[in-house]
Amino acid sequence: MDYRLFQYHIACRSGDVGKYVLLPGNPDRCGEIAAFLDDAKKVAQNREFTTYTGYLDGEMVSVVSTGIGGPSAAIAIEELAALDAHTFIRVGTCGGMALSVNAGDIVIASSSVRYDGTSREYAPIEFPAVADFEVVTELHNAAKQLGYNFHVGVVQSKDSFYGQHSPKRMPVYEELRYKWEAWKRLGVLASEMESAALFVAASALHVRCGTVLHVVWNQERRAAGMDDLENHDTEPAIRTAVEAMRRLIASDKGSLT
Repeated sequence: MDYRLFQYHIACRSGDVGKYVLLPGNPDRCGEIAAFLDDAKKVAQNREFTTYTGYLDGEMVSVVSTGIGGPSAAIAIEELAALDAHTFIRVGTCGGMALSVNAGDIVIASSSVRYDGTSREYAPIEFPAVADFEVVTELHNAAKQLGYNFHVGVVQSKDSFYGQHSPKRMPVYEELRYKWEAWKRLGVLASEMESAALFVAASALHVRCGTVLHVVWNQERRAAGMDDLENHDTEPAIRTAVEAMRRLIASDKGSLT
């Protein structure tokens, strides 16, 4: 089989997707993001991978869900890169860690703690999981232009949701607690589940990748007796990602003013 013609997991062929791709985790968010594109159409759905393709300022852009966690996110970026996609923005959700990060804020990841398994099959643990500088810059510019409350910095990527949220019942609780406290003291902004795998895979594939996250809650604010109102409105993160992609497309064409 010519794998450029058909990608097994995302069920897409050459011509189905653009070179620029927005990557939500939740398949249900794909249609919401695709609504910001022109002439967007659903082109594939298989397992956790739902794909829409449309146009942004005349450039073909796709929206592809990755599901939860690093393994499926790495599959998505691998198969999309095989179809010549070269620029990726993860549009996801997270839980805040730093006390300055409020529910409803935006977090733009400059890099990620590699507390996952997938990235270890791409690079030794000493290699950093770093977002592409151009993508981070345009996400920053977009969030600032749109007037959102946002933070730029390090996030943490984990494999176990309940290892974070129910750590005391885990046999390795002491290790989980020790590392969580270390990351807090190091100023890590938020916790999520995909960016480390995406950033390291992107480095191996020589493509661009960044992450913008909507903060749903912050358990550390809650533990400190501070306000922590749960927030599920992901539209600001989506708008930030779309505007950043628009700016990247313009920059690539040499027409950004």
